Amino acid sequence: MEDLVLVRKNEWDAVFAGLVQEHARLLYRVAYAVVRNQQDAEDAVQDVFLKAYRTRPNPQDARAYLARAAYRSALDRLPRKDTRAFAEHEDFPAGTVSQEELAAGWSEQRRLHRLIDGLPEELRQPLLLTAIEGLTSREVAGMLGIPEGTVRTRAQRAREELRKRLERRRA
Repeated sequence: MEDLVLVRKNEWDAVFAGLVQEHARLLYRVAYAVVRNQQDAEDAVQDVFLKAYRTRPNPQDARAYLARAAYRSALDRLPRKDTRAFAEHEDFPAGTVSQEELAAGWSEQRRLHRLIDGLPEELRQPLLLTAIEGLTSREVAGMLGIPEGTVRTRAQRAREELRKRLERRRA
């Protein structure tokens, strides 16, 4: 009997290792889109994988299950009223950029991030997950528990709202 348990455990360990390798990047992107903090996103992904190891989801349905779990785990890490500014990124290309150009770029980027942060949550999440994180509408719909068409509509409404806010700021 013990040998049978060990064989099943070893089989699950191999399956689980494949799940981690296949889905870790997606789960991190999902969690980061919510918490916008590397450490919190990594912690959320780790929590999801720990729970998945214990619950043993069906590998055929794992992508949607894990992505939704990552989204919920990341939401749980947010303060009840998230007042943090958007995390600053170090993604400016190296090269011959002057200090003035660099400062202007950071300023513009921070302004855009603040505008995105100012969107209602129901618009911000679909926009971040589809446009910025590159997930499909179907994947986002599964994570958020809403119809696929609603994801597309909300992402489009978010883009339109950002466009209006940018025009008002520049006018």
